Amino acid sequence: MHRNPLGKQGQTFIARGRRLAALLTLGAAATAAQAQGGAVQADAAAATQAPVPARSTLCAGGSALSQGQWTANLRVDNDLFGGSQQDQGYTNGVLLTVVSPNLVDYLSDPCLPAMARGLNRYLSGLSHDGFEQQNMVFSFGQGLFTPQDISRSDLIRDDRPYAGALLLSVGYNARSGDVLRTSHLRLGIVGPSALGRQTQNAVHKLIGDQRANGWGNQLRDEFVVQFVHERMQRWAPEHDRSGWSWDAIGHWGGAVGNLQSYLNAGVELRYGWRLPDDFGSTPLRPAGENTAPTRGLGSVAGSGWAGHAFVTTDLRLVFNDITLNGNTFKNSHSVDMRHAVADLGYGLALTHGPWKFAFARYHRTREFQGQKQLPVFGSFTISRRF
Repeated sequence: MHRNPLGKQGQTFIARGRRLAALLTLGAAATAAQAQGGAVQADAAAATQAPVPARSTLCAGGSALSQGQWTANLRVDNDLFGGSQQDQGYTNGVLLTVVSPNLVDYLSDPCLPAMARGLNRYLSGLSHDGFEQQNMVFSFGQGLFTPQDISRSDLIRDDRPYAGALLLSVGYNARSGDVLRTSHLRLGIVGPSALGRQTQNAVHKLIGDQRANGWGNQLRDEFVVQFVHERMQRWAPEHDRSGWSWDAIGHWGGAVGNLQSYLNAGVELRYGWRLPDDFGSTPLRPAGENTAPTRGLGSVAGSGWAGHAFVTTDLRLVFNDITLNGNTFKNSHSVDMRHAVADLGYGLALTHGPWKFAFARYHRTREFQGQKQLPVFGSFTISRRF
């Protein structure tokens, strides 16, 4: 076998514990920056009809429409959660996401930093008009992809290439009732500059795992771009969402770019105590992970515990994938990809006060011809509202 088998339960728990400890350390550091509240004034008549929003829920400058809080999510994906002998394919990913409160608009709302408002003047085509609520999502992350036998230093021609991707993303969500549209622009680089070799071998050294020896055969440096658009519809029964309830969220959309192009559709089912008023808990969706605007109805913004289980599916018709097809403009290793790919995921999400923890496990169909094992990986997310 190409890696430590981790067959003994003790070794597995130690390795997972080290990773989760590292994750929590990163999560604590990521929560250092937060938005500050501003004052809201109301006339005496309005004050007798409704309470004035708390100072901590309004941005500086104080628009009553821009109520809400910033949210930071730190997500770690790893095939270690898929079981032993799964150190292959999409082997590791780390994503830091910052989500704005509900916004009045993208150009003048004081909730947004001046740099973001300036950026939106050039990306106005990605935003959506005519919706009741809107917000923005900023992400930075890294993904690693490897063949099955990482002990080999030679080129493994019948397995996928080594590839690292470093990506920066800006997204726009727009909501009316139970309908959501989300658009994301992703920019980054694939190749040695994405630091995939350094990241994987540093993590393996930390947990006492085998060094990956084949990174000398990875894809060459290439700038990548991807535009992602999805539409979502939520169906929920008309009852008190502060207790036990369920909902269903359908999604359909696609992406285009030299990173990956596809069409996709799927559904997510949730059941639990005090379901959030959002559009899904699976972290792989563009509008998952607490990123969609909320109306506060049945949300878990208050104190106390809330939790639910979820099952999600996604079917993709893939046209190109640089991590399988190889470099677009340079000679590189590649494999014959499968155009139809499906995911089945399931997990749990727990919320207490401003904190949320979610764990999910994903089973994926084979992504290229001759792939020996079905990919399985897990995802752990820690979130905090500010």
